[in-house]
Amino acid sequence: MKFQIEDVTVYFPYDHIYPEQYAYMVELKRALDARGHCLLEMPTGTGKTIALLSLITSYTLSKPNNPVKLIYCTRTVHEMEKTLAELKLLHAYQTTHIGDRARILAVGLSSRKNLCVNSRVLAAENRDSVDASCRRLTASWVRAAAVANPNLPTCEFFEEYEKAGSNAVLPPGVYTLQDLRAYGKEKGWCPYFLARHMVQFANVVVYSYQYLLDPKVAGYISKEMQKESVVVFDEAHNIDNVCIEALSVSVRRQTLEGARRNLNKMRQEIEKFKATDAGRLRAEYNRLVEGLAQRGNLPFTDNWLSNPALPDDILKEAVPGNIRRAEHFLHVLRRLVQYLEGRLETDNVEKEGPVGFVASINTHAGIDQKTLKFCYDRLHSLMLTLEITDTDEFLHIQTICDFATLVGTYTRGFSVIIEPFDERMPHIPDPVLQLSCHDASLAIKPVFDRFQSVVITSGTLSPIDLYPRLLNFHPVVSRSFTMSLTRDCICPMVLTRGSDQLPVSTKFDMRSDLGVVRNYGRLLLEMASVVPDGIVCFFVSYSYMDGIVNSWNENGILKEIMQHKLVFIETQDVVETTLALDNYRKACDCGRGAIFFSVARGKVAEGIDFDRHYGRLVIMFGVPFQYTLSKILLARLEYLRDTFQIKEGDFLTFDALRQAAQCVGRVIRSKADYGMMIFADKRYSRHDKRSKLPGWILSHLRDAHLNLSTDMALHIAREFLRKMAQPYDKAGSSGRKTLLSQEDVEKMGDGILNEMQY
Repeated sequence: MKFQIEDVTVYFPYDHIYPEQYAYMVELKRALDARGHCLLEMPTGTGKTIALLSLITSYTLSKPNNPVKLIYCTRTVHEMEKTLAELKLLHAYQTTHIGDRARILAVGLSSRKNLCVNSRVLAAENRDSVDASCRRLTASWVRAAAVANPNLPTCEFFEEYEKAGSNAVLPPGVYTLQDLRAYGKEKGWCPYFLARHMVQFANVVVYSYQYLLDPKVAGYISKEMQKESVVVFDEAHNIDNVCIEALSVSVRRQTLEGARRNLNKMRQEIEKFKATDAGRLRAEYNRLVEGLAQRGNLPFTDNWLSNPALPDDILKEAVPGNIRRAEHFLHVLRRLVQYLEGRLETDNVEKEGPVGFVASINTHAGIDQKTLKFCYDRLHSLMLTLEITDTDEFLHIQTICDFATLVGTYTRGFSVIIEPFDERMPHIPDPVLQLSCHDASLAIKPVFDRFQSVVITSGTLSPIDLYPRLLNFHPVVSRSFTMSLTRDCICPMVLTRGSDQLPVSTKFDMRSDLGVVRNYGRLLLEMASVVPDGIVCFFVSYSYMDGIVNSWNENGILKEIMQHKLVFIETQDVVETTLALDNYRKACDCGRGAIFFSVARGKVAEGIDFDRHYGRLVIMFGVPFQYTLSKILLARLEYLRDTFQIKEGDFLTFDALRQAAQCVGRVIRSKADYGMMIFADKRYSRHDKRSKLPGWILSHLRDAHLNLSTDMALHIAREFLRKMAQPYDKAGSSGRKTLLSQEDVEKMGDGILNEMQY
């Protein structure tokens, strides 16, 4: 369908549109017109992605003189592929309507591991090894040596790509990762470097958050992106955590041992070069004297991860004199490693700010702040001079330099925390030194400053007013939308007690209570006997899940549950979990029915959908608070309180409830779907906790469902399932339409907006 929103003709590839999609587009257009940033919360399963893509591509078509580039960030490769598949459909629709004028180039960009087509490189087991295998075949010095000695291996795909030169371009179209690999094989070109090159010319780029938020990656992937771009962070409820992880570093004993091995190997390389090619080390020294930490424009293949500190924070000044000579630099790194080893030899938890830590390094190891700040760039320069291709072997020394540069650059928003052991296992010594970032706004600030509009959107952004404070920005539009339904297909309930009227909770003082464990088991058993197909259960942590499943096994509840349905469990091993999910789906497909045990904050809670018969009920056992004795969390809470006036309790509740909402949201993925959500913990009945849930869940949570026992929940479940089994009118009647045709949209106009917002 095709309709107008003010001066923009929107091309939407379906015959009908949901009212909330239309309202979402209107608000999004308002933000684009204002050239500002926005926060938009829209229920899961209401077509958020296609609404975004339709509006932004149509907006660009309506402004041919000032086209807008769309940078769409997703969290997983699976989400990236889904987004590009939607865009393909939309692109086909637009080209049939307006022909060549609608032609665009849309590219998905991922790591070499997902794009490489060279079987020798792909034989490596993890991402770092794949990257290193690629460098071994494509580095400029390797290729130069191969010209003289044709027996040296190179990558035929990269060589063909280089040979094609300026002809190596992608024709217009929408390319998923699979399409890029297929095109690369057909042409004999390297899909990874082709995609990297085309990113700057594409109208739409879809890639992961890290490519914009992690300075090390963003520095060499996203620096060419033009200012007139719209950046979308989809599923962005955890964006503050992604920002913090991008600027945090952990150093363990293994890291320091590895760094020592790296330094010894580099010393040997330097000695070798001194004997055979001393001119090269001298040339590097002269370049550093002139103040050029980096060598001009590096070939694509020699590009290293950029500096971990944000670009503006590294002043373009000369590298300090004491680390210009390669052997002097190694000597400084040795002293730093020795100092860090000494700091790890502690029996107590230590915490200090970057300023105090840098002063201590200066006193004990004689390394000043400026020297620390340049460690990463100096290492980069040395690795290039020594022509090191096995980058995966040098990850340890990279981590040390990463740490040094960050601690030498930032004076606030960070803490250095040294823990002699994990608090949950105090009898096992495992010292760790962590440079922990507390301020999410540091990593995202350059994105807000540089691009004209940044859209942060998800199904769970409640309470929405906390995000501008956490990320330190001012949105021009901040909205939550309801879900228009023809029938109440969501049934949330709060279960506060078992059949024996004993309260249930995962509060620390109650979680190991046998009565609570038994009541949770009886709840699942009763539900398994009446709910068809798939049930998904979320626990607050892996250790709690292990404990409770063991108890159920010992007292026979698990055996009873398995008479009704098969049980599958998420583990910390990705392959095992994938296999368990696969078999869970098979059990649901063949009618046997299944239960999946999972963990809030785990892989399944974030990216896997349990739509249709794969999830008819989701049970959230407890409130998924973070481990509140974690020193890193305590330091962050203190920083948020002092800097942004966010109370500790408010942040912890907000964080736990967004995780819970994310878990239960897995069960409803479209309006034709239906499912029940049980919040099994007495704390959910409190208003201050419950009110932090997204509005689209709260609007279906009746007062009568706020304080249920197992028997009452069972009765409600039976009634709900009976009601859902009846045929229903998908388009909606009785004056409240949930599917709008083109005429409906033209007639209704602004009236929809007021109705759809909370």
